[in-house]
Parts: sequence; structure tokens; C-alpha cells
Amino acid sequence: MSFMDKLKMQTANKADENFRALAAMFPNAVTETIDENGEVVRAIDKDVLMQEISCKVVEGKEERYQFTWPDKKKSVLLANAPISKTLRPCREESVDFDTTENLYIEGDNLEVLKLLQETYLGKIDVIYIDPPYNTGKNLIYKNNYHQSIEDFLLLNEDLDEEGNILVENTEANGRYHTDWLNMMYTRLRVAKNLLKDDGIIVVTIDDYELENTLKLMNEIYGEDNNLGVVTVRNNPKGRMTQKKISQVHEYIIFFGRSPKSVIKKLPVAPEDKSHNYEKDTDGSYYVKVNLRKQGVDSEAIKPDGTFRKRYFPVYYNPDTGEISATKKLPIAIYPIDNSGNKRIWRRDEKGVDELYKNGDLFCTCIKGDYQLHFKFRGGLDGEMPKSIWIDSKFSASEYGTSILNQILGREVFSYPKALPAVVHTIKCCANSKDATVLDFFSGSATTAHAIMQLNAEDGGNRKFIMVQIPAKTDENTGNVKNQFENICEIGKERIRRAGKKIKEDSPMTTTELDVGFRVLKCDTSNMKEVFYKPDEVEQTLFNNYANNIKEDRTPEDLLFQVMLDLGVLLSSKIEKTTIAGCKVFNVAEGFLYACFDNNISDEVVTAIAKEQPYYAVIRDSGMASDSVLTNFDQIFASISPSTVRKVL
Repeated sequence: MSFMDKLKMQTANKADENFRALAAMFPNAVTETIDENGEVVRAIDKDVLMQEISCKVVEGKEERYQFTWPDKKKSVLLANAPISKTLRPCREESVDFDTTENLYIEGDNLEVLKLLQETYLGKIDVIYIDPPYNTGKNLIYKNNYHQSIEDFLLLNEDLDEEGNILVENTEANGRYHTDWLNMMYTRLRVAKNLLKDDGIIVVTIDDYELENTLKLMNEIYGEDNNLGVVTVRNNPKGRMTQKKISQVHEYIIFFGRSPKSVIKKLPVAPEDKSHNYEKDTDGSYYVKVNLRKQGVDSEAIKPDGTFRKRYFPVYYNPDTGEISATKKLPIAIYPIDNSGNKRIWRRDEKGVDELYKNGDLFCTCIKGDYQLHFKFRGGLDGEMPKSIWIDSKFSASEYGTSILNQILGREVFSYPKALPAVVHTIKCCANSKDATVLDFFSGSATTAHAIMQLNAEDGGNRKFIMVQIPAKTDENTGNVKNQFENICEIGKERIRRAGKKIKEDSPMTTTELDVGFRVLKCDTSNMKEVFYKPDEVEQTLFNNYANNIKEDRTPEDLLFQVMLDLGVLLSSKIEKTTIAGCKVFNVAEGFLYACFDNNISDEVVTAIAKEQPYYAVIRDSGMASDSVLTNFDQIFASISPSTVRKVL
């Protein structure tokens, strides 16, 4: 009887195909339920699925295995809800604004993540975040969900006049875990959209919310994409406690965007004695490995009493050093261990002779005991990271707080991450030296510092995007007045000083190192909002709204909103030229041309068209006359018909 696959002789099960498609799009909707036969089967949670495609809270009461908490559905709604915001450039706080590829964005990270979706959809290689640990201290991030869903949507999150809510989240609060989960869930969901298909997200956390974080990640990214959890000894002295075990560690959680995401091997230094590398006569490195197999599946005798194939004698001539598995020599060596157990060789006869032929097999003799070893030259391409990191360089106090204090002069920020720990983490995830790394809980900007340090070490061109809400700092740190008004000021100053120091320490190798950053600030839309009904609009109001741009917005403000809308990278090179008295922006070396000045003439339009950009954007209220507006499309149709034309 043949065991070859038979033709199924029936059409594909579309239900199975649809299930797989939905599971890939909405992994959080995959659950377990009991079928009509009483068997536990995988299923799609219809209530969760409906919530994903609905603009209203969908109620459901069916019992099922699920991870939930109060207001979870509102969290889904918030994650999917649109916003009317923009990012405004701030040249005066930036470093190398026109040339840098790094970004520092100030604002609530949920809003910023939503804004980045169009531009950076599927373009981020690594997300590294160190979120609030929910230790009973303040949560700076918005959404307390005490309002009705209608008010929630109307107000576009739970906002105060300054756009911040600072709530003491103690264990006495009945929403202790709920508030934290709501804050994290929305942001992790939106962040997923930014990752490349083979991208990796990394979350550091301690024991307070480890369990919930893993559940969040499993739901959003899928259990199959869990790449591992690392335990890091970040506090060797231990956490102060009187009742509990003193914690010396925290956790780093790795998840992939898809099955294509893989952890990267870390380089191995052959000089590192912990790996037992030895230097050969030709200068290469190897590890001495016993030819006799040990451990699992090494027994020579099968259960039926017969010998396995790799139990055979290997012959050795002590006078000449010759070794052979096929040629009889004076001494026969069998794979028998020190306890007298019969084992097998790691190679067959042909493999043994091949090792000797290549000069990689040798014999040692101690007190009449002959041992065969070969030179293993693999492993130098790197090794997979281990699940426990205990190196002293991962100490947060010594290599986190101390480093930050040295850079800024004194303590201004609590619990910064150890710089080497972040560098090490990025090495595990970033498969390219050109990777883009996003940190939307930037804090003191350790991640930005790590990116610059790593680029200085290996000549890479990794880019960073830091996102941080400008939460106010404590008025005093110790007995000294805090020199920084908010956390963003700390982060930006750290990047400035760290970048300068890295270049000073290695002036010969860092001449091209990008230590700049382009500062962008989340703000309301540049466009005016008009809520008048047609019969309520007086004639005098038409003039007011002929210009639909807010009075305090600059052409560069408008440019960045256009870049967001059109999906142009916010780090793109920007050049400014003057044509017929009008300022024209050239973005990404001709990809986008834009002009927002008044009195735009046919000459300006023609000059832009001759550059044949992919996008051309003109402010319609800035046209010198109606005829220019009329000629706009005609000029491009004649000179550059493939250009996508837009008016603001």
C-alpha cells in the first residue's frame, strides 16, 4: 500500500481559509470555545471581531476563554478612533534640523502613534519601550474612561486644558490594573501597525505587571510570535523590602510582528575565554570538541542489543600522528567513556577521515588513555542571546543613573535604563545597521543614546524616533532646584550632550555620525475649524475663512502636515529655494515640491512642474489669481502629467 498523498477530490474548505485570514488580521479575536460535541476548539470571537470593525461599543455576553478587564472595549474603540492633530517642527530646539534622520516628538504617545501610522506604516524595524511599571505612582498618560463613550469621542480622549491627566494609581484604587491596562493596550495595538513584517517589539517590565503584559502581547501580537522573555539583573543590591523576596531583576519581553521576525545572533569575540576558543597555528580560532558523543542519544547499544552504526574503532599511529577510520594502524580507539559505557562517534567513517584530511582531528594521550578531539570552527558567526543577563554592565544604578548624572551634571531623572542593556537589546533585534528604532516611552532618551553609541561602535546608520509626553518634573531634585521644566527637556539635553561626547571621544571614526535630531511637537490641526450652518454664515465671515489656515502657523508647519498626510518620512531631507519671490520646499530630493506662499504665479507652478516631482502641493488661497488656479492642472498635464497634484 502506498502512503503517498492522495488527491482530495473536493474543493478547499473556505471556512478554514477565512478563519486563518481573520486570525492573521485580528489575533485578539481568536479564542477557545466548546463545540456541539463537547470538544474545545479554536474559534473567532464574534463580539471582539464586531468591535474591531465598529465605531460603537459592542456588547456581548457569551462565556468563553478570554483576557478582559473593565473598559477593554472602549480601549479598542480608542485605538481605532481618528484624531485631528498634526506635528509642528521646532527648529530652535533641534540639532542639525536640515540633515539629521532622527526624530524627537513631544506629545501624548497615543496621538503621536496614530499620526505616524500613515507615514511609518510597516517601516519600523524595532520598537523598544520602557513603560510605567504601575508601582502605585502617577500615570501621566491619558484615558481614565469615567466619561460616557459619547463624551469620550467628542473630547478625543480624556483631556484637561493642558492635555494631561496625572492620577495617583494606588492599589487602593479599584481600577489599579484597569487603568494601566487601558493605557498600555491602546498604544500597543496602534504600535503594531508601524512594525515591518519582520519587525520586533521589546517591552521592559517588572513583576507588578509582567503577567498582564504577557497577556496583552499574546493577544495583540499572537502567542506564536513570542520570541522569549529575558531576566535581567538590573539591581544587584536588591529591592528594599521587609516582607517579600528582595528583587534584583526585571524582565525584557520580545515579540515579533509575524513568523518572519527572528532574534539576531550576537557576535562572539574569540578572545573571550568563556567560550573556550583556542588560537590555531594559522591564526584562526576553534573549540576543542571530543569526537565521542555524550549525553542524549549517545548510547552505542540499541534496545534490541545491536550496535548503532557509529560505534566502530578509529585507528591511531602515535609515531606519525596518523588517524584513520578505514586504515588499520597500531592503536584502535573505541568511543568508550571514563565509566566504561559504550558510546558513538559524532561522525561516521567518512566524516572521521575528512576531519583528519583537513587537519582538524588530533589525538591526546594521558596515562595511556587515548582521546580523539576535533577542531570545531563554527559559532564564530555569533550565538543566540540567553534568557538570563547577569553581567554587571546591566546594573541600572551604575550604568543608568550614574551615566545620566555624569552627562547632565546631577540627578534629574529617576530609574533610567542601563545604557549597555539597551545597546545589547537592540543588537538582539536590529537585523540591519540601517534599522529605524522607535521608543514611545522615551523618558530620559536612553534609547537615543544607545543608538548613537552603537552606530559609533560599528559604523552603522541606525535612526531613532523618540516620543515623550512633556510631563512636568519635580520642582526639586534632592535639595537642588530642578533645571528642567519637563521630561522632554531632560531627554533632548541628554541627546545633545551624549552626541557631543561620543564625537569627542572618537573624533576619527565619528565624522559622519548623525547625532542630531529633528524636534516635532504634537498640536491641533493647522486648519481652521468651521462649525457654522449655511444659514448662520454672514457674508463678512466668508473673507475670514477664505484663508483656512490658522494665523499662527508657518509654511513649515503646513509642510509637515502635508508630509504626514502623504506618507512622506518626517526625517526626509528638506531644501528651500526661491522662485519668482515664492518660497518652495523640495522634500526628499524631488519627491515632493510644495509652496504655501501668497501670490503664487504661473511661473512658480511651471518651475515646479519642470522638476517632475511625485507630489506637488500648492496652497489654493495663495494663488495670485483665479487664472493661476485654473492653469495649475493644465501646466502639470503638459509638463509633468504623472505628478500627483494637491491643493491645501
